Amino acid sequence: MTRHLALSCGLLAAGLFGLVAGHDWLSPASLWAALSGDPSLQGGLILHWRLPRVLAAGLVGALLGTGGAIFQGVFRNPLAEPYLLGTAGGGAVGATIALLLPLGMPPVLALAGLSFVGAWGATWAVLLVARLAGGLDTGALLLAGVSVAAILQAIRSGLMLALSDESVSLQVVLSWTLGGIQTPAWDGLALLAALTTLCLLLAQRLHRGLDLLGLGDEQASAFGLDTARFTRLAVLTGALVVAIAVAWGGLVAFVGLVAPHLARWTVGVRHGALLPVSAGYGAMLTMLCDGVARAALPPAEIPLGLVTALVGGPFFLFVLARRVRR
Repeated sequence: MTRHLALSCGLLAAGLFGLVAGHDWLSPASLWAALSGDPSLQGGLILHWRLPRVLAAGLVGALLGTGGAIFQGVFRNPLAEPYLLGTAGGGAVGATIALLLPLGMPPVLALAGLSFVGAWGATWAVLLVARLAGGLDTGALLLAGVSVAAILQAIRSGLMLALSDESVSLQVVLSWTLGGIQTPAWDGLALLAALTTLCLLLAQRLHRGLDLLGLGDEQASAFGLDTARFTRLAVLTGALVVAIAVAWGGLVAFVGLVAPHLARWTVGVRHGALLPVSAGYGAMLTMLCDGVARAALPPAEIPLGLVTALVGGPFFLFVLARRVRR
């Protein structure tokens, strides 16, 4: 109970930081006035731009934290992460197609749908390459993920060159691929919130199977788990979670790596508690990093993916070094 209260306070503090951070830092009085319905221009900007962005950042972070926890559980590998496994890169290829081609459907649906197809396909490609390389251990997964991610980046760059014309701004696509929360209107935020809630509920249904997979395939089968079927279902769910995060936030690295580790240090390895706490840490990290991205170099804005990489990269090296020493 104390740990969950501390996490709730951390989420509230991260959200407040995201609201006051920016080109012009807000005072507590200005923030309270804006949230109370201040009719001024500043109040309108906070209520209709900054608040939806902070909430969207929290939802995207929750999705990334959940996706990381799913992948680390199903692959039994604490270094598994949507960005490193190529899942986010596959989603980015699909989203790039959605951004550059007129598909005759609402942009949000095109982004989410093609991101999911790309994320799901890229994840299975990494698994196939890792198996051909000799197994699903840490080294095989990382090498396969790096290789597939490099290929996907080349494909994405080629698509940007081939499909761009005077009617398409490559700056929009480029800034999106570097990671950045797309500030939604309130109806778009409601859609993102509904999809996030659905993903969290679907992920929570995996907790028993993920716990059993941690015992090994033989033990999991002895407890009645169809490991092959469950693995496909878990990868499909993880790809859906990451695809929605990519559609709204672009390529945001390492949140899916850091959040599950923080959750394990807080509540242990049982996925019934790990999955929601990982979502909470992901939301907290993303809101904090998004606030830093908006406030660090005014009036410019640093891409969110660069900020999370600066935080998550050293953390990844720390976790990798611990595994090597063991």
